[in-house]
Amino acid sequence: MKPKNQSNLSRILDYAGGYKNLTLLGCILSSLSAVLGLIPYVCVWMAARNVLEVWPALEGVAGLARWGWTAVWTAVGSIALYFTALMSTHIAAFRTARNIRHTAMAHVLQLPLGFITGNQSGRLRKLIDDNAGLTEDLLAHKLPDLAGTIITPVAAIVMLFLFDWKMGLLCLLTMVLALFSMCLMMGGKNAGFFHRYQKEIERMSGEAVEYVRGIPVVKMFQQTVYSFKAFYAAIKDYSDLASQYAMSCRVGQTCFLTSINGAFALLIPAALLLASGGNVRTVLVNFIFYALFAPACGQMINRIMYMSEAVMEADEAVGRLDEILSQKPMETPGSKKRPADASVSFEHVTFTYPGTDRPALDNISFTVHPGQVVALVGPSGGGKTTAASLIPRFWDTDSGSVTIGGINVREICTEDLMKHVAFVFQDTRLFKESLLENIRAARPDASRAEVLAAAHAARCGDILEKMPRGLDTVVGTKGVYLSGGEQQRIALARAILKDAPIVVLDEATAFADPENEHQIQKAFEALTKDKTVLMIAHRLSTVQDADIVIVLKDGKIAEQGSHENLLALHGVYAGMWKDYQRSARWKIGKEGAI
Repeated sequence: MKPKNQSNLSRILDYAGGYKNLTLLGCILSSLSAVLGLIPYVCVWMAARNVLEVWPALEGVAGLARWGWTAVWTAVGSIALYFTALMSTHIAAFRTARNIRHTAMAHVLQLPLGFITGNQSGRLRKLIDDNAGLTEDLLAHKLPDLAGTIITPVAAIVMLFLFDWKMGLLCLLTMVLALFSMCLMMGGKNAGFFHRYQKEIERMSGEAVEYVRGIPVVKMFQQTVYSFKAFYAAIKDYSDLASQYAMSCRVGQTCFLTSINGAFALLIPAALLLASGGNVRTVLVNFIFYALFAPACGQMINRIMYMSEAVMEADEAVGRLDEILSQKPMETPGSKKRPADASVSFEHVTFTYPGTDRPALDNISFTVHPGQVVALVGPSGGGKTTAASLIPRFWDTDSGSVTIGGINVREICTEDLMKHVAFVFQDTRLFKESLLENIRAARPDASRAEVLAAAHAARCGDILEKMPRGLDTVVGTKGVYLSGGEQQRIALARAILKDAPIVVLDEATAFADPENEHQIQKAFEALTKDKTVLMIAHRLSTVQDADIVIVLKDGKIAEQGSHENLLALHGVYAGMWKDYQRSARWKIGKEGAI
């Protein structure tokens, strides 16, 4: 979290660690380079003065070569210092970005698993990687430029009044007008533009992904982009925001460009007026100096504008990273208590997802004894998956406790907890690795023979037979893909290989066709033998043999008991069973075909 009164730039520099001194060195060298870069303008003025003093007898010019070489060497020195400054800041910037990524990822690993599963991997990558990258540009380029930009105006103002204060005042006036125009563009209602711009970019990108995914539907029903109102609205809002900002900046941008490039419009008449009442040669020398120096002042103002944009980007990057760093880490147990058995107990558990007001679970209590099979059923959104996810600590309860073998899961170290629970999701995730490594992910030290035995126990024999390299086939390459049901069987092989005493099945047959469902049910027998099982199912045929069926509705336990007992109650479960039976008998045909 952001310490009180600490700027975002200061926070970014804190990530540099020992390389912070390199950043400071780069800024100092950049400042010296900027000051050194002003000396050639003085040399030009000195050379021009010497020439005009003896004009037209140029053979009597003194010190012309000296001023010329001084200008060359100071320019070379300025370039060398700037190069060294950028080398220093680049090294520090890369290390700072690395430290930011490392800190963010280390923090993510301490967060509840529910936070990770509840966020798209692409979004987390963008939050961490892209925003860390924004700080690289700030530290590597913009910060040393800022140091030079801060020092240069001070030296420039001194030089503006060094030779002719009247011409210097005119040049200074153009700089002030340019700065005022820049503030006009970036202040007021435009102050928060960059934040709104990034929000609209994110929104439009997200809606674009959803639109692309829905293209088959668009083609099938001959619809247009307007059928995807969210995507169209995102494009329209982004367009309106960009247009409004561009139009609001037209006066300020016009004044800014006119000011930084319009010094000549003031210098020429001023020089003519001064020459008419004074030393023409002196006025001409001064005019040459200010005519050359005024564009340099314009470039300095341009740098200030680009620097302010970089600072806004860095502020936005730090703010986005805080979305992750502000998340509360999971509490690490201070003791190493071990469960006495494989029982699972919920005692007055209440849980509310972050950002919501309504509890997903409201004061529920039940116990799964060792070796029992307990099924969670109920309407969608009733809290079934939420209850299952509290066992391996995807989230921690708001109140009440979840215990394994009489020990609160908060007091079991993560390694032991994961050894005790095998989780099979409805959405399986396979790595782009061989089937061998995908199954072995459950137990990295398992032998090939043990992996093969687990695969056969999960009824994966037909899958291995059709793969070009059997167990060594890499998933996702050269057209090798698995159906949803086949992926589910590979996931079951993982769980069988893990051989945990507690098994949680979350809609494990959700995407399986009848043939795969039959194979998965056979695999269940090997997976759940002598295990404590908590299963979530919408297909009520899979829970008929469960020891206890718990019906969750609106986060509360509506009913619980055996399949037969619940049917006899003629309550929620009986109604669900009736609807399930009706859907199982349904077939395409005329009305009344059931």
